[in-house]
Amino acid sequence: MKRIAFFLILSFSQSLILSSFAQGDPIVMKIAGQPVTRSEFEYNYNKNNTDNVIDKKDLDEYVDLFINYKLKVKAAEDARMDTAKSYIDEFRTYRDQQIRPLLVPEGAEEQEVRNYYDGMLKQLNGKDLRLPAHIFLRVPQNSPQEEQDAKKARIDSIYQALQSGADFAELAKAHSEDRQSAMRGGQLRWFGPGELVPEFEKVMYELKKEETSKPFLSAVGYHIVRLMDCKPLEPYDTLQPQIRRFLESRGMADRLAQKATDSLAQVRGLTPAQLLDAETERLCAQDMELKYLVQEYHDGLLLYEISKTQIWDPAASDTVALQNYFKKHKKDYVWDKPHYYGMVYYAAQQPDVKKVQNLLKGVEESLWTVRVRDTFNKDSVTVRMEQPRLYAKGEHAVLDSLVFKVRENKTRERKGFPYAAVVGRALKKGPQKWTDVASQVVSDYQAECERQFVEGLRKKYTFEVYPEVLATVNKHD
Repeated sequence: MKRIAFFLILSFSQSLILSSFAQGDPIVMKIAGQPVTRSEFEYNYNKNNTDNVIDKKDLDEYVDLFINYKLKVKAAEDARMDTAKSYIDEFRTYRDQQIRPLLVPEGAEEQEVRNYYDGMLKQLNGKDLRLPAHIFLRVPQNSPQEEQDAKKARIDSIYQALQSGADFAELAKAHSEDRQSAMRGGQLRWFGPGELVPEFEKVMYELKKEETSKPFLSAVGYHIVRLMDCKPLEPYDTLQPQIRRFLESRGMADRLAQKATDSLAQVRGLTPAQLLDAETERLCAQDMELKYLVQEYHDGLLLYEISKTQIWDPAASDTVALQNYFKKHKKDYVWDKPHYYGMVYYAAQQPDVKKVQNLLKGVEESLWTVRVRDTFNKDSVTVRMEQPRLYAKGEHAVLDSLVFKVRENKTRERKGFPYAAVVGRALKKGPQKWTDVASQVVSDYQAECERQFVEGLRKKYTFEVYPEVLATVNKHD
């Protein structure tokens, strides 16, 4: 079973979670002495029975599932699992992710976008944007004088070709050592002041549109620059969506949320954690959906913890119990086609096929690959292996050919390892060991342990359902 993704887990008082509701929200049931209101039950029932839920439950079916769910949560609370450091740390992580964005003042993101645009205007300092292309020859720092002279001669030769009417884009494609821009005929992107090495920027802003510079040397090498176009910065309304997407990709939301949290905490004389505690309680009191979401994730984390520690992990690690469960339910794992548990391997030399077979006689199956590796592949690889596993007829060409004698399934020879073979055991009627079908046995045994666990909780705790209120679920104004 996989862990629920918990976006929000909050550790505030039980009085907030189970605070009294206004008239018109009656109690639909009590579980371990704790009342469940109709609105809370509806929230959970409707969320778990949306159109995209595959296994929908009718109301009566869901009542039993809901009771079992709440009983597990109660058992986890009685075991004080919600006081464990791991629980608290996880709760704080998810709480921060959900509550902090709610503290960001209205309009803060728009102001952030505006500030970025204003910064762009300030950086331009009255200049326009420029779209350059260049032909570039790299000259590494401290390169020998001979190399520098050779690059100078090349760039001068390219410039002479331009002067004689050669096409700039074609020369860039053929000679420029900035290969990314070379593929585009030397064209770069739009630039403003302060974005390029000073020598390049100076020349770029001295050029007129469609004018080409003489060769010049920068800190990185020789350039010939052609100014393709120039334009003023677009109006804010035009660039706003693009700037917003850029800032969002750079974590604007998280940054503003952190800033708002720190600022509010300082104003109120609280630590950020204390502030988030207080704001969580305030926001949940105002927003019923958030309040129920809090309850859902609070319960969900506890459900996971108690299921993991009391059911899943103990069941999965109890090999004796798993073996006994398999023996008792062996008929449930019978197959309708032959199977084979084994390892497919490929040898470079034919004698190694038999040697592998002899080597693995009586060896535990989980150790096969280690034994072969240590014996045959120390200095060079002479035997290639696939991981031992369970195969059904029709799943693997080598097995079909060598074990099940399926002639039409031709084996594909591995280069350098022409001798294919298998080692293992045929399973005609069904699995011999519980490990042959380990994942299915573990899953089934975990389900049995969960059933017994819930049965015990139903005996330990009291619960009662009020049918007359249950009948009004989703049928009231």
